[in-house]
Amino acid sequence: MLEKISPSTRAAGFWSAVLATIFSLVYVLGQLAEWLGWLGSKGGPESLSTPLGIVVLLTPSLFLGLAFLVLVISVDRLAPPDRKVWSRAAVALATIYTALISINYYVQLTWVGPRLAEGRTAGLEPFVFVPFDSFLYAVDILGYSFMSLATLFLAFVFTGKGVERAARWFLLANGLLLPFIALQMYWHWMIWVASLWAITFPGSSWTLAIIFKRAPTPLTD
Repeated sequence: MLEKISPSTRAAGFWSAVLATIFSLVYVLGQLAEWLGWLGSKGGPESLSTPLGIVVLLTPSLFLGLAFLVLVISVDRLAPPDRKVWSRAAVALATIYTALISINYYVQLTWVGPRLAEGRTAGLEPFVFVPFDSFLYAVDILGYSFMSLATLFLAFVFTGKGVERAARWFLLANGLLLPFIALQMYWHWMIWVASLWAITFPGSSWTLAIIFKRAPTPLTD
């Protein structure tokens, strides 16, 4: 049975889950537009992003990191005592994910993108976000590998039926994408399987929003 939580924890869990869902869906729509060439790139997963593409894709991704971390911390408060080993491992992994992607995306949005837009590319080469072939792309998929592990551990927090079962399966499915996220630098085709994140992650965060919405507090039965 899940723990009773304070009204403030319930609010933090609910709204962070809602925001994580929104930011992830905005990113998914932006990524589809990028792959279709609507943001100025050549299209497809191996094309370089334009400055517009960097803003459209990385702005929601930056905020997603913060929302996900708050969500995982909230789940830790909800977890029963015998399940907290899983939730606290998830907090640690989510913290690493948030740190990695926040540094990456902030650099892209505030330094790389503006210089690309101005045509000032001298010395920028090591920091350009090149799919499958750059330092920062490797950092990015490492970050999302930690996110995948975090959701895998969170899946073991929920043992009930109904929406808990749905959350468990979405979280587990997102966690099982780990090898397809982590190894795509070697085998590029894996990105197509990893793209199932567009379903598994929003499904995870939305079902968690429902759980927090229904979560009992000490003032309720």
